[in-house]
Amino acid sequence: MSTPNRATLWGRVLVDELAKGGLEAVCIAPGSRSTPLTVAFAAHEGIDVYSHLDERSAAYFALGRARRTGEPTALVSTSGTATANFHPAVIEADQARVPLLVLTADRPHELRDSGANQTVDQVKLYGDAVRWDAELPDPEADERKVRSLRTTAARALAETGGVDPGPVHLNCPFRKPLEPIEVPDAVPDAFAETPAGRGRDSAFVETESGTRVLADAQYDDLVRTLEDADRPLIVAGPADPADLISLEPDRVATVAERVGAPILADPLSNLRFGPHVDRGSVTGPVYGGYDAYIDTLPEPDAVVRFGASPTSKPLRHALRDSDARQFLLDPAGDWREATFTATDLLATSPGPVFEGLCERLEADAGAETASKSEWLAAFADAERRHWAVRDAALESASLESDPFEGAVLAAVFDGAPDPATIFVSNSMPIRDADRFGRPRDAELTVLANRGASGIDGITSTALGAGSATDDPLVLVTGDLAFYHDSNGLLAVDRCGVDATIVLLDNDGGGIFHELPIEEFEPPFTDQFKTPHGLEFGALADFYDLAFERVALVDFASAYRRSLESEGTQVLAVEFDSEASHRRRDVLAERIREDLRGEDE
Repeated sequence: MSTPNRATLWGRVLVDELAKGGLEAVCIAPGSRSTPLTVAFAAHEGIDVYSHLDERSAAYFALGRARRTGEPTALVSTSGTATANFHPAVIEADQARVPLLVLTADRPHELRDSGANQTVDQVKLYGDAVRWDAELPDPEADERKVRSLRTTAARALAETGGVDPGPVHLNCPFRKPLEPIEVPDAVPDAFAETPAGRGRDSAFVETESGTRVLADAQYDDLVRTLEDADRPLIVAGPADPADLISLEPDRVATVAERVGAPILADPLSNLRFGPHVDRGSVTGPVYGGYDAYIDTLPEPDAVVRFGASPTSKPLRHALRDSDARQFLLDPAGDWREATFTATDLLATSPGPVFEGLCERLEADAGAETASKSEWLAAFADAERRHWAVRDAALESASLESDPFEGAVLAAVFDGAPDPATIFVSNSMPIRDADRFGRPRDAELTVLANRGASGIDGITSTALGAGSATDDPLVLVTGDLAFYHDSNGLLAVDRCGVDATIVLLDNDGGGIFHELPIEEFEPPFTDQFKTPHGLEFGALADFYDLAFERVALVDFASAYRRSLESEGTQVLAVEFDSEASHRRRDVLAERIREDLRGEDE
């Protein structure tokens, strides 16, 4: 195939190399300067193309897909402010270790700093939020330059992965003509058959990332500490995308059983749900109700932690206040422990560590001492009591007159199909997921944007995750997050993603009721809670989505109907945010009273 001009050559070579390196999907926002990239991606049969009209929504969609797959998704934009709209998703990808490849088209060098239209400084645009950045050379049919382009593409893909995956930025300057218009002698016909022009059968540069492993002495120390502990504990925080694939829950459960350690599994850990949850014991090795009772139990004397910081504040504070030896496992060797109480940072992936522990721990390593028996019994009893109180509250007729959002999260997790992907918004929904999502023997992949914990891009991220799997997709979102990313709803039809969207509508920022500012009126209502009075049925109509306003007592049946239906449905449940917070407080105190044996 002849190549009509240099910009077209650059687009074709770059896309060809990315495809050979394993890139499978790209999100493209329309624009002129990015034409060479858009045309090349659209023509490549090996890469799925998702077209988005809004750059911010495109970036979060790509983020969601990459989070679900653990593999990089590419992003393409034209020059100017379009590139800045990627930045929030790049920040989330950085902090959440999500592989993302950002390709920004740019004006050629001679037009920069000249007042030329739609020209901004895009070099190192995302600062230190990217793992690596580079500016591509100007397009030219030159052997060395094209080899450099292919090598840069291969390196960019490699830099999105490894022990510390994240976003990578390539800035791509193009001169006109940008369309595949013939320019005589710009690219000789024979150039396509040169080694640089045709590339290699596979990636131009194959990159293999090594894995950091523990030395035998470190394993011996870890094994000895766990075996000698009377109150060992395993804490699984939100998982990195790579851990969703590589960490085998059965191995973690086996280690826990051999040393007599409860597993406190964050809903985003990939450990709260799955076949390993029920392994024949009364409660199983996995616990999910700890947010309500962790501060009522004795302190652990040995802790193994992995994943990001737990969602539960009571759990974080319990770890902060403990004098136990705490081993923090992190593949990149980063410090992700904001209470600053971990005693040992092990720069290694948790998957290989638990594989090694399974090999080194004897089957009877957890032979119970009297102290260890009491420890396990206390956790099992607290877990049973927590879910009993939760279930009684959900069944209570008082929910009709005094509902709270946690009841919806409980129903979402209890009634989700097996398998399913559940995406949970920040603010109160993820906290209620932590408190009320009971461990189940079901393959539930639970995701959220907890890197920077913003409410922007929630819908787009969820739909991006849904595009990567055939599992049913459930999005649980608050009203402000739903409003904030309303542009993202266009992807339901445009990108062919169906979802059940559970909308918790409390008319404003409900989480602020948890803060002392609640007592100051004004400015609390107008400046913090900010009631909006929006009617979301009109928004659903705008995007041709089915919309149903559901009473809490009817939610479970409406949820089941949606999961069994084709297309996308929005199930809106209204709440009074202040009453909901009071209800959470009452339930928390009821559980504590029950554990203390006090009269209710």
